[in-house]
Amino acid sequence: MAKVAPVPDPDDLRRRHLLDVALATFLRFGFRKTSMEEVARAAGLSRQGLYLHFATKDDLFAEVVRHGLATALDAAHAELRDVDASLEARLLGAFDAWIGRFVGMTGGDLADLHEAIVQYGPVIAEHEDQFVDAVAGALRASQVAAAYKPAGITARQLADTLAATARGLKHSCRTQPEFRARMAIALRALCMPVRG
Repeated sequence: MAKVAPVPDPDDLRRRHLLDVALATFLRFGFRKTSMEEVARAAGLSRQGLYLHFATKDDLFAEVVRHGLATALDAAHAELRDVDASLEARLLGAFDAWIGRFVGMTGGDLADLHEAIVQYGPVIAEHEDQFVDAVAGALRASQVAAAYKPAGITARQLADTLAATARGLKHSCRTQPEFRARMAIALRALCMPVRG
């Protein structure tokens, strides 16, 4: 008998939509220039309706950061589990879900946004570590890790290097397609020793 997917909770769906809209708004305008009114308008709520969910902009931003990290990590894990895709395709999908989706979305003051995010450093580092662990696991399960073992390079070191590459590309690429194309080159180079 086939499993029946659980029916999503409408309140949970509304909250996720609200957090997605708030994330896009903070990325577009920065922390200081984003108002609760702007988020409410973008989400199709009244300002009072938004305040029923979040007492302050700081509370909203904290939840947006957590939501953004969790959503990106879930999407990256889903990409890495796709057994029908090649290792390169799975890794590209994972890096695109984790980092690439944010490329080109920022329009606000990045320094302002960075200042606001700094206080979440430990939460961000924890999610980044989970992501890199998942990438290292995918590399270990493939022939790639074995190909680099004679050089004394571990799967975790390869994953750390790929993550650093992706972070650099995030800041040097203007669009998500450009990020994907350049990240694909890095992944092709990484997988070259096991190509037939």
